[in-house]
Amino acid sequence: MIKPIALALFASMITFSAAAEGLSCHATAAEKKLAGAAKSSFLKKCEKEAQASCEAQASEKKLAGAAKNSFVKKCVKDAVGAPASAAAG
Repeated sequence: MIKPIALALFASMITFSAAAEGLSCHATAAEKKLAGAAKSSFLKKCEKEAQASCEAQASEKKLAGAAKNSFVKKCVKDAVGAPASAAAG
């Protein structure tokens, strides 16, 4: 019983911190001037955290099936953002 509560709390903290920054994973990586393996590692971790946060949000909204999948996919895409080179072009 404690794990779901802890997961929800952790996911909400991620959501609040990401919302407070207002930056996507790629934008944050660019701001921190990350490159190479450090950037790859950061983006992988950030996407994993975004996935968990979006899944938690979908559960809070009581979404299921296609609605949940669509919500989570868009939520993660928004959180991860586009690479700087794609955004500039």
